[in-house]
Amino acid sequence: MGYVLLILGIGLFAGAHWVKRLAPEQRAAWGDKGKGVLSILAIASVVLMVVGYRNAGFVNVWVPPAFMTHIANLLILIGFWFFALSSINGTMAARVRHKQLTGVKAWAVAHLLVNGDLASIILFGGMLAWAVASVILINRSQRAWDRPTDVSVAKDVIALVVGAVLYGIVAWVHTWLGYYPFPM
Repeated sequence: MGYVLLILGIGLFAGAHWVKRLAPEQRAAWGDKGKGVLSILAIASVVLMVVGYRNAGFVNVWVPPAFMTHIANLLILIGFWFFALSSINGTMAARVRHKQLTGVKAWAVAHLLVNGDLASIILFGGMLAWAVASVILINRSQRAWDRPTDVSVAKDVIALVVGAVLYGIVAWVHTWLGYYPFPM
């Protein structure tokens, strides 16, 4: 049942996020109530993914090499940096259009590098596929992009610090849950 919930959660997550791109007229007709419903669906999808992932039976597909942990940790830090860049206009914010989706892609690839079980491949592979498809959908529906203009290297550094703090918090939560993210 865990795999069913996991896949259902990923599908619901993608659907809730893609309504605006795939059915813009319908989404606009829903107004603010539609935003609320889609937000609830997105939260429910995350709950389904977590419950499904935690209850999916362990099926080993491959054994990742230990050194991948170092690469994964760097990718996670980069992912949090890109998330911070979506609100803090560093010079990289003017070079990368989809900062949050780039952060999700870095996060997903990092987890795929260090988790060789089927549930992880479904979860993180599904989120990677969602992020890639989302970039394609956005670029097709909105070809023009207004690049941030008030950018600076100092803001890049601030975003990196914010990303590092978020990374530390998430690493602490992972450790608290019993998943130590740093190699010995």
